[in-house]
Amino acid sequence: MAVTSSTGITVFPRASGFGALVTGLDLSRPFTDDEKIKIGEAWAQYAVLSFPGQPLTVEQLELFTLQFGDFGIDPFIKPIQNHPHVLELRREADEKAVNFGAAWHSDWSFQEYPPAATILLSKVTPPVGGDTIFSDCYRAFEALSPKFRAWLTGLSAIHSASRPYGRSGVFAIEKEKRSMEIITGEDAERTFTHPVVRTHPVSGRQALFVNPVYTLGIEGLSQEESENILSYLYAHMTQEKFIYRHKWETDMLLIWDNRCTLHNADGGYDGHLRVMHRTTVGGERPRYAA
Repeated sequence: MAVTSSTGITVFPRASGFGALVTGLDLSRPFTDDEKIKIGEAWAQYAVLSFPGQPLTVEQLELFTLQFGDFGIDPFIKPIQNHPHVLELRREADEKAVNFGAAWHSDWSFQEYPPAATILLSKVTPPVGGDTIFSDCYRAFEALSPKFRAWLTGLSAIHSASRPYGRSGVFAIEKEKRSMEIITGEDAERTFTHPVVRTHPVSGRQALFVNPVYTLGIEGLSQEESENILSYLYAHMTQEKFIYRHKWETDMLLIWDNRCTLHNADGGYDGHLRVMHRTTVGGERPRYAA
């Protein structure tokens, strides 16, 4: 049910309570104090917010991002010139390489302090394909049996950027050309350990925090044991009942919470140009369940 606040903001939540569309705001100007509170509440409740009709410049996107916190660190992809915190996710109509982000992941979970949020602004939207698919890691965790949940909360997972960005990673060995400049190398092979189940610093809810792109294994388990547990969790987390498939419009802005979601960039737009501008908001060290 849509809710309109005294500030004129209207929030249209999805029936599942995961994801919402927001109208009544011009994101090219700063939030008022009341608007900031309302958007913060909606983001904490629904995890993925979309704002249609927001033709922001790069500078306006930067200012919008800073209202949520400091910029995150975005390694391994060359940013827009003179805008070190803004990436252009661009795929030309004639590109053959797999679309960027085409696997389930939480952005930069391999960092010591993974980003709290990712913000994506659609500049050129193809007429077909290009959906972004989200998984609700809160509900996925809560749907597990109590005993399994209790066991998982005692585990730590090892995260690294080596699979996509390492010296032998996917981007280092791919043959197809890309319009995006991706940087690979030894720096991507560092590892950090995070809880398999993290406690959200705002909502206090617990969410699964593993993903098939950046999670190498579970600390203390054999490779076979890790693979079996993680494969089960990935299949569980990406069931249709936990999924929100977002369909883009030009000049639509999306902000999502990396601390309680996974996402996957769908393809299906070969032969069409797609351009998105992207920032991240810095986050905190993932917190173990109490």
